[in-house]
Amino acid sequence: MNELNVYILVGAMLFGIGMVGFLTRRNLIVVFLCTEIMFQGVVINVVAFGKSWANLQGQSFALFLLVIAAVEAGLALALIVMLYRRRGSLDTEVWKTMRG
Repeated sequence: MNELNVYILVGAMLFGIGMVGFLTRRNLIVVFLCTEIMFQGVVINVVAFGKSWANLQGQSFALFLLVIAAVEAGLALALIVMLYRRRGSLDTEVWKTMRG
């Protein structure tokens, strides 16, 4: 097994763990963290492909993705705090019903 396959396997495992957590959990914070785990699996694969092709485009794209993830994390946590203040719960079942 070469080095690229190991990176792809680790990235796929992270993405799979995040997907399972996203589909099975009900707490909004845990769902958010699972999406971040999926995102990091994608970043690992981007860096691995950039390294295997011996160019810096993969690493520069991964850096851009990490900046986007940081901005997304700030916005998502602000939304989660706002939702908690409004209803006092972070359970997704409470937020399923929408006002019409």
